[in-house]
Amino acid sequence: MVAKPRSRCCCCSVFIGVIILIAIIIAVIFTIRHRSNHSDDDGSNVKNYANALKIAMQFFDIQKSGKLENNEISWRGDSGLKDGSEASIDLSKGLYDAGDHMKFGFPMAFTATVLSWSILEYGDQMASLNLLDHAKDSLKWTTDFLINAHPSPNVLYIQVGDPVTDHKCWDRPETMTRKRTLTKIDTKTPGTEVAAETAAAMAAASLVFKESDTKYSSTLLKHAKQLFDFADNNRGSYSVNIPEVQSYYNSTGYGDELLWAASWLYHATEDQTYLDFVSENGEEFGNFGSPSWFSWDNKLPGTHILLSRLTFFKKGLSGSKGLQGYKETAEAVMCGLIPSSPTATSSRTDGGLIWVSEWNALQHPVSSAFLATLYSDYMLTSGVKELSCSDQSFKPSDLRKFARSQADYMLGKNPEKMSYLVGYGEKYPEFVHHRGASIPADATTGCKDGFKWLNSDEPNPNVAYGALVGGPFLNDTFIDARNNSMQNEPSTYNSALVVGLLSSLVTTSSSVESF
Repeated sequence: MVAKPRSRCCCCSVFIGVIILIAIIIAVIFTIRHRSNHSDDDGSNVKNYANALKIAMQFFDIQKSGKLENNEISWRGDSGLKDGSEASIDLSKGLYDAGDHMKFGFPMAFTATVLSWSILEYGDQMASLNLLDHAKDSLKWTTDFLINAHPSPNVLYIQVGDPVTDHKCWDRPETMTRKRTLTKIDTKTPGTEVAAETAAAMAAASLVFKESDTKYSSTLLKHAKQLFDFADNNRGSYSVNIPEVQSYYNSTGYGDELLWAASWLYHATEDQTYLDFVSENGEEFGNFGSPSWFSWDNKLPGTHILLSRLTFFKKGLSGSKGLQGYKETAEAVMCGLIPSSPTATSSRTDGGLIWVSEWNALQHPVSSAFLATLYSDYMLTSGVKELSCSDQSFKPSDLRKFARSQADYMLGKNPEKMSYLVGYGEKYPEFVHHRGASIPADATTGCKDGFKWLNSDEPNPNVAYGALVGGPFLNDTFIDARNNSMQNEPSTYNSALVVGLLSSLVTTSSSVESF
């Protein structure tokens, strides 16, 4: 009689054991699916992105002007030491723009803004790879230049060198002897977009150095406020007032830079004045409902994402109703990037790369992927599970999957099987359109005789590690030729975007709710 209850208990135990086992199996399956939806990162991918990030960071060192400190680039040395001397200011620092020796303030400031944003969002990921100090050093080298370029509230030097003269030479920056002319904006010759972008750079950088160097942070913020007032109170396009810039960095308008700068100033100060500015000027400058492409010229997509950050993390914020247009347009930008979205852009190559422009084709896919990871992380951190695109819903993982597809293409998963990040992978461009990389460090060349190195059939003697070249044509093809500046010239602002993108992909990210 005792045996029957004991038998039932035994069966009970077996049954409970089976239930527990099933529960464990379900939990494991859920965890795997959860990870695939939210991290998407297997070990090899993470390692690839980490290695690529380490390489990408080196290009900032290659592009440095001035008296170099702790220089680890064997073929680079001091250069541009007298830059700014004709105005009795020190503009020796900063970054050369691309493969030439120009310092263009507009894209350089954008470089600083994006690099700051990358550090603010993904500094922990950089630190895990011992790259955070390197990133901050590269940023400070740039903002030191921007500070000196702003000697008084309503004066900003926006260019060092004459591009016409500069492009008639092919020489190393260390040996250039030509006159380095300066271009400036002031109240008589305003340049709202450059002043506002520089204000954005200073404001964003002030947040980066807020804890580690409070005095420097305060200096940056002071300049940012002055430059924003200068830009807003003296409205006028630098492309109109200085027509010579149109051949290089022509601006299509300054409204986006004003919104961008005000957004960063609000994050840096939490001064309601700047939030009111973006709320009150959104209808005029925000281009609501019309997704566009983030670039050195167009800051609107970045502004939409940056301001939507506030709607994710600062519920009940005074004045937040004025941010609705930015949030909705940010969603439209994201919906356009997901390939399976009903509103997906058709601007893609057959290989899956976002493709908008022949010149510097990789800028737009990299910038789009960077914004996608940011938005994905904002959703994850705030607990927002779905993004609605017309009649379909997508998850944060869909945005991250898109971002990884662009990064993977860039790193070699493309029809050419070419890594467009120089120094990464087995196959990358060897004839990069870059003077310093193409000329042996011990060569003695002047302005003109250096062209033999431009026309040489030999690969560059110096590897421009971390350079992101322009990228492929619409048909996914690429010509690795030094004279092919359309496809094979790198730029510093591309590097800032690449660093941001790769940092975001090193591991599954959660966003800091406040800078």
